[in-house]
Amino acid sequence: MSRRYLKKISDSTKITVDENDEKHTNVQIVPSTLINNSKAFNIFNLLDENSANDEEIDNNEDDETDLKDNGDLIDDNSNIKLKKRRKKKKNKDSTKLSVKNNYSSSRTDDCIGDELTEIDEIDKTVREINDLLGKPDEPCCSNSNEDPNTIQEIEKTKKSVLQVEFKFLSAVNELKRKCGGGNRNVLAAVVGEKNKNKNKKRYLRKTWLTSLTDRFPTEQFGLSMTVDQTIKSDDDSQYFVFVHSSSYRQIQMKFFTAVESQNPENIVSILNAHPYHIDTLLQFAELCKLNEDLQMSAEFVERAVHCFECAFHPFFNITTGNSRLSYKNQTNRPFFIALFKHLMFIGGRACYRTSLELCKVLLSLNPEGDPLAIVLAIDFFALRAKEYEWFIDFCQVWEVSRNLTQLPNIAYSLALAHFHLGNEETANELLDHALFMFPGVLTDLLDKCNVQTDTRLLGHDHFNSEAKATTSVALEKLQTLYVIRTWHLWKDANIISWLETAANTVMDKIDSGDEYGIFCKAKRSQRYQGQLPKNIRRHIILSDIKQVTITHPGIHHDEPIFSYDPLPPADSNNIYVRQETNQRPSNTSSSNIISLFLSSLFTNGDENLRAQLNQLNIPNEEREAPDEFD
Repeated sequence: MSRRYLKKISDSTKITVDENDEKHTNVQIVPSTLINNSKAFNIFNLLDENSANDEEIDNNEDDETDLKDNGDLIDDNSNIKLKKRRKKKKNKDSTKLSVKNNYSSSRTDDCIGDELTEIDEIDKTVREINDLLGKPDEPCCSNSNEDPNTIQEIEKTKKSVLQVEFKFLSAVNELKRKCGGGNRNVLAAVVGEKNKNKNKKRYLRKTWLTSLTDRFPTEQFGLSMTVDQTIKSDDDSQYFVFVHSSSYRQIQMKFFTAVESQNPENIVSILNAHPYHIDTLLQFAELCKLNEDLQMSAEFVERAVHCFECAFHPFFNITTGNSRLSYKNQTNRPFFIALFKHLMFIGGRACYRTSLELCKVLLSLNPEGDPLAIVLAIDFFALRAKEYEWFIDFCQVWEVSRNLTQLPNIAYSLALAHFHLGNEETANELLDHALFMFPGVLTDLLDKCNVQTDTRLLGHDHFNSEAKATTSVALEKLQTLYVIRTWHLWKDANIISWLETAANTVMDKIDSGDEYGIFCKAKRSQRYQGQLPKNIRRHIILSDIKQVTITHPGIHHDEPIFSYDPLPPADSNNIYVRQETNQRPSNTSSSNIISLFLSSLFTNGDENLRAQLNQLNIPNEEREAPDEFD
C-alpha cells in the first residue's frame, strides 16, 4: 500500500457550506476524496495493495485542478456531474486492468474508446518478454495438420502405461473379492489368515507389496536405499541403489562361505541368526521348493520382498514409473529376483490382477533392459485378469522400442485380446500374422488342448516340416514356454473355431503363393538364430518349468548358475569379491549321490558338477546378446 494512499485516507471527510442559498445555510459533509479525486473512495480498496499507483495519483491531481476550476461540485447538478466523472474514471480503470491481465478478456467490453498514455514497468517487462518468447497461450510446437489419433498415441507415454494401482497390489484382497465374502472361517482358510488374538498388538500396514503386517516389524537390519549418483537419466526418472551396512556385509560373506561348503545346515544357521538376510531367504526358499514345500518357499520369498520394501528410500515410488534400479549393481539384483518369484507364487494362487501389477512394477524398474524378460509373462497375466485394453495400449506404446510383436507370446496374445474385445477384423489380421510367423505354436497348442487336428493341417508343410526346419532351438524354447503357460486360454470352443478358421485361411494363402508367407519364412530362418539373450535365459531359469530348460548346448554355456543370482551381467558392479577355491575334486565322476544332491541345492540345472563346485567366482563373460536374437 503506497504512502500517498494512506495520506488520503487520513483526511476522510470535509465540511462545505453552500453560500448561494439565501434562506438557510446548507451544511454538507462531503468525503475529501470526492474533492481530490473524481473517483469515489471505497473502503474495500484497502484490500488491494496495487489499487493506487503513481500514475493514478498523478491523474487524481489533474482531476482535482479541473474540479476546483469548475466550482460546481456543491451545486444541485453536482451529483449528476460527479456520477459522469465516476463512470468515466471507472472505464479508465477497467482499461488499465485489462492491459495488465493479457490472458483475460472478461472486461474488454467495458474499455470503450479509451487508451492508456502510460504503462508501468511491469507491463513493459511482460510485453518485452512476450515479444521475444511469444505469449504463453500460443502453442510454440504445435502442428495443426497433425492427426488427432497420432496426438493421442503420443500422450500415452510409456510411464503412464506402467503406472501401478495400489488397490490391486494385495493378493489377500483379491482372494477375498474372488470368494465374495461368505463364511469367515472358509475365507480365512482360503486366504491363509489365522485367528488372531484380540489382545495382541496390531501394527499399521506399512508395506504394499506384501501382506506381512503383524509378524515382521520394520526394524533396521542393515539394508537401506540411497540415490544412485553414478547414473544420470535423460528424463525425469531417478535411479536408486540398495546399500549394505558393514554388519550386513559380514553376514553376506558368511553366506558365500556357506554356499561354498554346500552344506544346507550352514544356510539354516545363518537364517536362524539373521532372519532378514535377503540372499539367505532366497536360497532357503529354493531349498523348500526342491523339497516340494511350495507354501514355505512362498513365505520366505514374501519375507525377502517385505525386507526390501521396508528399506525403500522416501522418494522411491513404485507407482509412478519414475523410479529406476540398475541390474548391474550387485545389491539391486536380489530385489528383481525376489519380486519375480513373488509374483509367480501369487499367480499360482489365481491372483492374476495382483501379478499383473507386480509385472508393471518389475518392468518399470528397468523398462529398456528388462533384465528378467517379464514381457514373456505379462501377456498371460493381462489376459487372465481380463485387462485387454491395457494390454493393447501397452503393446502399441512399447512396440517401437522393444519390437514386442517379434515374440511369439505377444503375437498370439495380442490377437486374442482383440478377439475378446470384439475387434474381429484386427484380430483376424493379427492371428494370420502370428500363424505366418510362428507356425510351430499351432500344432503344439492344439495338442495341449486335446483338439483333434484336421487332416489338411497334418499334411501341410507350413505347419509341419517347414516349421520344424526353420525354427531354431532358441525360438522353439519361446514357443514351448508360451504354450505351456497359456494353453488353457485357448480351450474355449469359440476360440478354437476361430483358430481353425484362421489356419485354413493361412493355408489357402500359402497354397496360392502368397509373398508374405515367403517373407516370414526367410525372416524366421535368419533372425532367430544364435544364442538366447541372457535376460530370456534368466526368465526360463526363474520360471522353473520342467518342459522348458536351458540345458541345450546351443543356448547355454558351461557356467555355474546360482539360484540367488542367476547369470549376472558381464559388466556387473560387484561390491563382494569371491576368490575361486583351490580345492578341486580329483574325480567328479566318482562323486556319490549325496554330494550330487547337495550341489543341486545350491545350483539350478547345471550338468557340469565340476563347474558348480569350483567356479564360484564369476568369470569374464562374452558380450551379452541384445534383446532380440543375433
